[in-house]
Amino acid sequence: MDKTERDALQNANFVDTYIHTDGMAWTPFSEGIEIKVLRATQETGTWTALFRCAQGSAFARHEHLGAGEYLMLSGKMEVRGGVEKGGITAYPGDYGYEPNGMIHDSTCFPEQSVFYFTNFGPIRFMDDENKTVFVLDWQAIAKIGAESAKARAAE
Repeated sequence: MDKTERDALQNANFVDTYIHTDGMAWTPFSEGIEIKVLRATQETGTWTALFRCAQGSAFARHEHLGAGEYLMLSGKMEVRGGVEKGGITAYPGDYGYEPNGMIHDSTCFPEQSVFYFTNFGPIRFMDDENKTVFVLDWQAIAKIGAESAKARAAE
């Protein structure tokens, strides 16, 4: 068996994921924030998405229950108040890693922004007393993605 046949035989066991994100609609996520779900997997709980955040929007207080990483594509993101308040300010091209257990009291977008985000587990949204308000896990992300695909198919 030559290399081409051998590779084809092995690759028949797998499916690549390839998405034309320009053809996807933005789905409402929270006030001023939209999402395009790229992938969610039950094997590891990992999920990947694009987020588009309107000027002045923000993610509510949350704790990473799995590490996360992002790449800013456009705009400006201020994590924990931005660099002026001891946090992080991310600009286009910036990469960030957020370890498991990290709490973000405030993640704000002073201008319209788009970023690529992968989280290796859930994110727990919570109130000021650390009481859980909502858990965003691979199942919730997959549901958002499925509902968005269903809406596109109905158009």
